[in-house]
Amino acid sequence: MSGIITITFSPCIDKSTSVPALIPEKKLKCSMPVLQPGGGGINVARAIKYLGGEATAVFPSGGYTGKFFNHLLEMENITSLIIESSSETRENIIIVEESSTNQYRFGMPGTQLSEEEWKKCLKAVEENDSAGFIVASGSLPPGVPADIYAQLAKIAKSINAKLIVDTSGEALKRAADEGVYLLKPNLSELGTLAGLENIDAGAVESIAKKLILENSCEVMIVSLGSEGAILVTKEESYKVKPPKVDRKSTVGAGDSMVAGIVISLSRGMSLKEALQYGVACGSAATMNEGTSLCRKEDADRLFERIKLE
Repeated sequence: MSGIITITFSPCIDKSTSVPALIPEKKLKCSMPVLQPGGGGINVARAIKYLGGEATAVFPSGGYTGKFFNHLLEMENITSLIIESSSETRENIIIVEESSTNQYRFGMPGTQLSEEEWKKCLKAVEENDSAGFIVASGSLPPGVPADIYAQLAKIAKSINAKLIVDTSGEALKRAADEGVYLLKPNLSELGTLAGLENIDAGAVESIAKKLILENSCEVMIVSLGSEGAILVTKEESYKVKPPKVDRKSTVGAGDSMVAGIVISLSRGMSLKEALQYGVACGSAATMNEGTSLCRKEDADRLFERIKLE
């Protein structure tokens, strides 16, 4: 099994709670909050752990909140390479309105990283040359250049690792320009890559194949939300629809999907099987409330259903 590294430039503490109803100008009584470590690559590493695998998480951490963030990861036995930062680790708030079951997500801005700090993150990845897969996921905080994932792509090539990128905006475009192993955009992000405002689901395969032929990546997996995902390479394409489940929250579904894909690939499974297991993991995450990720027993059961279908 190949080693896996995840890198997260803007980790956060996710605080989840609920109120009977959101009413302005009134003091609202919240349920007991649940605090979890979050951020794209962090969640991927956690989900891989839940699925019975191992991943090393690289991330910056600073201040009092950073110490607590590190503690939360230690509680989950996540192997970490921590880059000390001068800025506090950010916090996000997720509130569920019980009367409507609506979920409100308040994402705080990323905290500044210095050039020295983000370069140390890259160096930590470069020095871990035993990794077969590198997962770069999440948004970029102030101070981090938009070409950071393109720089990671060069590092991945130098250590013979496969880079998987799940991000958006200019950072996604720069990574595609450099060329990576696997990109996982949604429809909107695929539009960003292709220079199109709106993309019909029926055109995904042809657009993805065009980008692949332009050397943006070897593999593209486009997330279609409730419709599942489609995998495209130069030679093949597969679409997998998620099985019907009792959906409680979509938070963490994308990160769980990436975790399912990369752990499958690290175990030598085919691309088609990796897509199927990734969709199973994403669907499994939606069965849980708040920011909880997938559970192995749910993912494995859904994977069997998908294979039969």
